[in-house]
Amino acid sequence: MSKQVIFNLPVSDLEKSKAFFASLGFGFNPQVSGDRAAMMVIEEGSIQAMLTTEAFFASLIDKPVVKAKEGNEVIICLMCDSREEVASLVEKAVAAGGRAPHPLEDEGFMVSQGFEDLDGHLWNLVWTNPQASSQ
Repeated sequence: MSKQVIFNLPVSDLEKSKAFFASLGFGFNPQVSGDRAAMMVIEEGSIQAMLTTEAFFASLIDKPVVKAKEGNEVIICLMCDSREEVASLVEKAVAAGGRAPHPLEDEGFMVSQGFEDLDGHLWNLVWTNPQASSQ
């Protein structure tokens, strides 16, 4: 059975968020996008994020929408193909208005660093070295 992961993220300004993520190299599926939401393609056929306006997100739930700049419930972790991809995505995110909450961490067998997007959602980028072993 083939599976896909699609997660929903509330954003304060849909157009600014689309521009932010487009600058990181992510595309959008116009067939599943509109004024209230945009389907961001992270990995074709397997990982997508539905960026939704806060008002639309609120209409889908019966609890308050958490403001990610005030508190976090989740950290989105993406596996990268190289150490350079980790660094490049963080650099692009910071240049587009995000921030890097911590420096690059190199454990030898794994490299990680993350960024906070425009709405405060945390994204952790990880590359594991296939030639190193964790002890």
